[in-house]
Amino acid sequence: TRKFAEVKRLLNPKVLAPPKKEKKKEEDEVRHVEKTSSALFFKYNTQLGPPYQVLVDTNFINFSIKNKIDLVKGMMDCLYAECRPCITDCVMAELEKLGAKYRVALKIAKDPRFQHLPCSHKGTYADDCICDRVRQHRCYIVATCDKDLRRRIRKIPGVPIMYLQAHRYSIERLPEATMGGAPRG
Repeated sequence: TRKFAEVKRLLNPKVLAPPKKEKKKEEDEVRHVEKTSSALFFKYNTQLGPPYQVLVDTNFINFSIKNKIDLVKGMMDCLYAECRPCITDCVMAELEKLGAKYRVALKIAKDPRFQHLPCSHKGTYADDCICDRVRQHRCYIVATCDKDLRRRIRKIPGVPIMYLQAHRYSIERLPEATMGGAPRG
């Protein structure tokens, strides 16, 4: 009877019939292609220029404290130009949530040299906030040490990334015409 069941399975008409092809839903859907910014000349961002606006992330402040680097002075040493560090409400909220251990970072973020940028969206996830702001206005350099955020920012053309490397700041994807002698990543 075991042999009979195996043969019956092989001869089953449902198995032998070719599978029905489903209509492709992808053809019906409209593809969304992101518009290219008018500030870009190929990959060169024409909106970037001194004084640079540097959008700072939570972990960039924390790593700067650990490496004993003054944020504004370190940025000026890296870019050889005046820099205005900018901090969003989401990053401030993230620093406040971290508690007493990061109170020095919060104190640095409340420095009057920092430009505070208000957020109009729901939630306080800083990475999404920074990505959205940079997509809308490509006049920022993003300062972060977070690998996931750096990977997300690299997908946005014309946005340079500042990060810590060998106890000093480095810049990635800033055109050499605007760089002077800044260390490259």
